[in-house]
Amino acid sequence: MPDELSEIRQFVAVHTGGADIADDQDIFAAGYVNSLFVVQAVMWLERTFDLSIQGADLHLDNIRSIKRMGAFVAARRHDASPGVAAPAGPR
Repeated sequence: MPDELSEIRQFVAVHTGGADIADDQDIFAAGYVNSLFVVQAVMWLERTFDLSIQGADLHLDNIRSIKRMGAFVAARRHDASPGVAAPAGPR
């Protein structure tokens, strides 16, 4: 996860004017970002980490901090890793 955190830090820095933000700081509560950032972050996470983020994943808690975004990416990658059964789709 260290590489992911580095990339996420850079992304957040761009959207916060280069503010020095701790990995576990709530960037919404601190006023660094607004609701538009949610859309930007989701799109960026999908593109950067090759994820498919579905409606059930769209929780503010998943992008509330750099650390939570990193944990979310790690969890999604784990869910998609070989040997982990994918949920059955509609038939």
